[in-house]
Amino acid sequence: MRMLLTAQMDTETANQAVSDGTMPKVIEEVVEHLKPEASYFTVQNGQRTCLMVFDMQDSAQMPPLLEPLFHVNSKISLQPVMNLEDLRTGLGGMRR
Repeated sequence: MRMLLTAQMDTETANQAVSDGTMPKVIEEVVEHLKPEASYFTVQNGQRTCLMVFDMQDSAQMPPLLEPLFHVNSKISLQPVMNLEDLRTGLGGMRR
């Protein structure tokens, strides 16, 4: 299932991770495991935020995939999402 991961990182913890050089390692580890089809990095509510769209086959993948983000004290949300093709397929299967 296509999922949208949003991870908002605690500023103090993220600042430390940037300063000590661990932030790139955290991001690379997450990208390596998720293999996202899209990744974006921005600021939301004054916090470093990462948004990634990826395919999750099983909910049991959550602990190993998300653990590195918890190490930088992130608030994490996962939400199922569709692209336009998925939406067309879903709407095409609806009865009128």
